[in-house]
Amino acid sequence: MRITPGRVGVALLAALAVAGLAWSMTPRPVPVEIAVVTKGRFVATVDEDGKTRVRERYAVSAPLSGRLGRVQLKAGDRVKDGEVVATIIPSPAPLLDPRSQREAQEKLGAAEATLEQSKALVERARAQAVQADQELTRTRTLVERGASAAQALERAELAKRIADRDLRASEFHLDAAGHELDQARALLARYANGDKQALQTWNVTAPVSGLVLKVMQESETIVQPGSSILEIGDPRDLEVVVDVLSAAAVEIRPGAPVTIEHWGGPGALAGRVRRVEPAAFTKVSTLGVEEQRVNVLIDIVSPPEQWLGLGDAYQVDARIVTFAEDNATIVPVGALFRRGERWNVFTVENGRAEAREVSLLRRSGRLAAVSEGLGAADRVIVYPGDRVSAGTRVEPNR
Repeated sequence: MRITPGRVGVALLAALAVAGLAWSMTPRPVPVEIAVVTKGRFVATVDEDGKTRVRERYAVSAPLSGRLGRVQLKAGDRVKDGEVVATIIPSPAPLLDPRSQREAQEKLGAAEATLEQSKALVERARAQAVQADQELTRTRTLVERGASAAQALERAELAKRIADRDLRASEFHLDAAGHELDQARALLARYANGDKQALQTWNVTAPVSGLVLKVMQESETIVQPGSSILEIGDPRDLEVVVDVLSAAAVEIRPGAPVTIEHWGGPGALAGRVRRVEPAAFTKVSTLGVEEQRVNVLIDIVSPPEQWLGLGDAYQVDARIVTFAEDNATIVPVGALFRRGERWNVFTVENGRAEAREVSLLRRSGRLAAVSEGLGAADRVIVYPGDRVSAGTRVEPNR
């Protein structure tokens, strides 16, 4: 049979049609997002927002009922120990009441007991401070000789700072207890004088030196015993309070390093966890879900010169370190998926997806650390989706 050019053309067209049909029926590569596995330092953190607060704040309240004069102090004013911060003109009737006189006598006894308790606390705090100082000296000597680790010196320095702060706080409590006793004695003396001095002015004094944090009652008004007038504290002695989920609080340990961000100044501040409170509380989230939260107390260890602008109840963001490991295998969290009881990822090998089991070490935010199953420079598929399975041809997203 003679082959003509027309027949050759028809055959070529048929071959092209068959090839096009086969090409159209061949599965096309699935576009995917690919990430490269890396090696480096992995840090797991608990990220929450918190607030600063003055560690030791003192509420100045009215010791008796009467007319409170207008308070001239404003928030931010500095006051000294024993300075007059408010005046009260006592009401004459309660001063002649026998029951009120008996209550004043009991308050005097309670103030004397509080003073003795404060003295005992000061002695204990002073002894702890001396012990912490001696322990720091011993630890520094051992570190210099190479007989102890540098972490032991850091713990000893932290214990010394905490002991000094506790001593300072106990001394503040002792000063406040002494002022309460003086006020109770003076009040009882007024009862003894009877109605002669009932209309004299009663001076309310500051229990400690510091700054006025808040004025609760500024205008002249009638007050009852215990009515709050103002608060005094030292804004240089700040701590950060962060409430975290109870499940996350289990992993947080005292002494854990903290990074304080978005506090309003340049850079980040360094902090350290001082205490994880043992009791949780219920808090309703913005989505209306009840959550069990735990307060974590954080000391700011950066030099005070770096955070002079911080004040009481300022909002900050805290990153609390719960786990850290050097030379860890790091992979995006979006690449992990569960298959039964095991974690898996899809790796890209010769243009195809291959399933691989991995052992998850820890997750934190968008990254995770794995101990087995992956190596540096492996390529994994992030958020693979339903179209990807073992053997699927894939190509990077464009």
